[in-house]
Amino acid sequence: MNVNSQNLSSNHRPKTFNNPERFIEGWYWVIPSNNLRVGEVKPITILGRELVIYRGEDRRVIIFDAYCPHMGAHLAEGKVEGNELRCFFHHWKFDAEGLCVDVPCLDEPLPTKLKVWPTAEKYETIWIWTGEIPQLPLPYIPELEQKECDVTFASRLVTNCHPNVVMINVIDAQHFNTVHKLPLKVDFEKHELNQNAIIFNNITLFGGDSFFIKLISRFYKNAVTYSICYWYGSTGMVTFGPDFLHLHFMISLRLIEEGKAEIITLLMIKKRRGFIGQLYNRVVLWLTKIWGKNFIKGDTKLFQTIQFDLKTPIKADRSIMQFINHLERQKPLMWKTWQLARSPNVESKQNRDKWREEMTND
Repeated sequence: MNVNSQNLSSNHRPKTFNNPERFIEGWYWVIPSNNLRVGEVKPITILGRELVIYRGEDRRVIIFDAYCPHMGAHLAEGKVEGNELRCFFHHWKFDAEGLCVDVPCLDEPLPTKLKVWPTAEKYETIWIWTGEIPQLPLPYIPELEQKECDVTFASRLVTNCHPNVVMINVIDAQHFNTVHKLPLKVDFEKHELNQNAIIFNNITLFGGDSFFIKLISRFYKNAVTYSICYWYGSTGMVTFGPDFLHLHFMISLRLIEEGKAEIITLLMIKKRRGFIGQLYNRVVLWLTKIWGKNFIKGDTKLFQTIQFDLKTPIKADRSIMQFINHLERQKPLMWKTWQLARSPNVESKQNRDKWREEMTND
């Protein structure tokens, strides 16, 4: 590989990667499903935007912009009535599509509408799409796309670094040897699933002089599966293990204040039927959870102090560079406003054109 061809020179710095003012349009986790009961309404802030979330009698989850269009009361102060939400202040009521359906002091409601955001529920988690219409599906593990899964919550964490910096950790092959002391060589091959999803697969066979590697290689000759599927630059679906036992976990992040990251980790395994199958899955998920907590201790400490700046990429950083390039081609939105992010040159040109039009109209 020609490392220099993928180097991020001062003239080609990433516009979205590690940028505290930008994120990729896509699906983002909101709250665990069991944190929102039927008839409950809550305030939430996602990627800097204030929202309100509620669950109606039909169990459907609805997310609106937070403030009533009448006088700006926060709708989380209101109450759920059936599948609709009534504002606490002047009792205006809005249906699940955001339409105003009742104003108590008027014979007919006004033709006003709240902004409704697309939602979904999967992996025992509520998700929101940050654009107008979902263009692609919720993140999924390719190996489990058509299969039912048992899911367990593993951890929730806030770090002092950007979500993108956390994301590249699972494809940073060097740190497996330095931080985690694993006697393995990992080399990745990439495959772009679509414009918002990229897969990195380990293609390295067992190799090394350690007793652990020599012992395992007697019984298993293939490359251990280690695959990461990134969605929207913010959710990583990881599969690892020998062919007879693949373990899966999801790392999903969202940008919060000051360019920090809020992370949830879920463990998954293909659903098995019967008492023995259920017991097997519970034991495997429990053991994986314990192992995972111990494994990431070094990474967790690093994420609280790192000041990321990839000034000198080397050949071993190839997969990281490929991830950054993939991320930069996706649709960037602005923190808090969720509007399309534009380069300063484009914005300046648009402002000049707008000013000229206004002068002409005058």
